[in-house]
Amino acid sequence: MLAYTYIKQGCFALTEKAVPTLKDSCDALVRVTLSSICTSDLHIKHGSVPRAVPGITVGHEMVGIVEQVGKDVHNVKPGDRVTVNVETFCGECFFCRHGYVNNCESPDGGWALGCRIDGGQAEYVRVPHADQGLNRIPDNVTDEQALFVGDILATGFWAARISEIRQDDTVLIIGAGPTGICTMLCARLKRPRRIIVCEQSEERARFVQTHYPDIKVISPEHCKDYIHNHSDHYGADVVIEVAGTDDSFRMAWECARPNAIVTIVALYEHPQILPLPDMYGKNLTFKTGGVDGCDCEEILRLIADGQIDTTPLITHRFALKNIDKAYDIFENRQENVIKVAIKGR
Repeated sequence: MLAYTYIKQGCFALTEKAVPTLKDSCDALVRVTLSSICTSDLHIKHGSVPRAVPGITVGHEMVGIVEQVGKDVHNVKPGDRVTVNVETFCGECFFCRHGYVNNCESPDGGWALGCRIDGGQAEYVRVPHADQGLNRIPDNVTDEQALFVGDILATGFWAARISEIRQDDTVLIIGAGPTGICTMLCARLKRPRRIIVCEQSEERARFVQTHYPDIKVISPEHCKDYIHNHSDHYGADVVIEVAGTDDSFRMAWECARPNAIVTIVALYEHPQILPLPDMYGKNLTFKTGGVDGCDCEEILRLIADGQIDTTPLITHRFALKNIDKAYDIFENRQENVIKVAIKGR
């Protein structure tokens, strides 16, 4: 089968690999019908994910059809259309029982697919802990509608949930890339008073204004003043940082009101500094880390009910055999690309 492979730092290549086989009674084999490129794949390519293993198939955002299951898999069966969770988790350890599935104690727990074990930018993928990692797609939901459920939609849903958004809140989301937009869509479900998005790219700002006209979009140079002048307490009640730069990290706490919640979703390529003397007295609550992707069934229900629609985010579509070109466009932003979908051989 064709598989997009992490060769070494700075190099991915399309290679031929054997179709994976089940290794454990809790595994499932999924034929990938649609996958997509994530910024985290680029982090692997650039060497900023040290635990990523050279030789693995990359890709952790996909949907497909179950081909085979182990004897201890009970929630899905061959022929089911499924989303694949970015995380694999046992469902039984301390962290899983408390909903902290990103830190599952299983050897294959947490973000393994496309990082430590073979992922889904391929024709087939083996999914460990399939009862937890796969969710059946409702009949009225298309593959494209479900594509982001297991990763960036799960991230946005998790971020909105842990940010404790209330209906009288002003919410600032920094970054209008794919994950930022998914976070915005999930924050809207909480019905806050206002949502403001900060985005530097004029193309992405126009995308948000075109598809989500109820959302105010502000450039970084005007963000701090705008937030201070358009919130009740001289800052946002909730700030969700999705951009992942030094400037956006600082902006997150500067734009927060005293006693606000600042949720860090972004994955940074190098350490960030908390300038505690500068923020002393703001009494901020920071929430950080990788997504706990245990809400996929609920997200699929919301999609089926018409409450979430991420299909406008798919701006480019390529066959798997043309994935090099897809990466070139996604990585170098040669066009107004939000998300790239990869389908078939």
